Amino acid sequence: MSISNKFLLSISVVLSLSACTSMYDKHVEWEVIQPKQYPVLKAVGYAPVDAQHGTTNSIKEIMAMKASKLDAYRELAEQVYGQRIAGNQSIANMVMGDTQLQASVEGIIRGARVVKSYPVGEDTYATELELDMRTVYQLYLSTAKPRQIKEVKYY
Repeated sequence: MSISNKFLLSISVVLSLSACTSMYDKHVEWEVIQPKQYPVLKAVGYAPVDAQHGTTNSIKEIMAMKASKLDAYRELAEQVYGQRIAGNQSIANMVMGDTQLQASVEGIIRGARVVKSYPVGEDTYATELELDMRTVYQLYLSTAKPRQIKEVKYY
């Protein structure tokens, strides 16, 4: 192969590779996508007073308040994330044996507020929580920064 052929081949390779790259600089403008409506989730948690550990009735009431709040948070987590159900059955000699069912919920709830805590009857405490999804969305924006392309300008 002659020098001129090698030169022409190398120039054609360089030109063909440069055609694959962008010759323009670009500026991408982003915009945040916002939902049209925000639901408000509500949950109520309950706890028995007498079943709590404590030496006095007032300590048991405080513990029941805390337990009812945690139960309400659990209910909110079920609404937001769903509930995981695991089941197990055993059969031996065509006879149904043990049946087990296990439920769990896992998640993080941010932005919920206590609407009210109050006694129900003589031995139960209840706590009502409210989760405004607008507040959750604003908390989400502060950490995740979701966006979509608004405009692309080539120079």
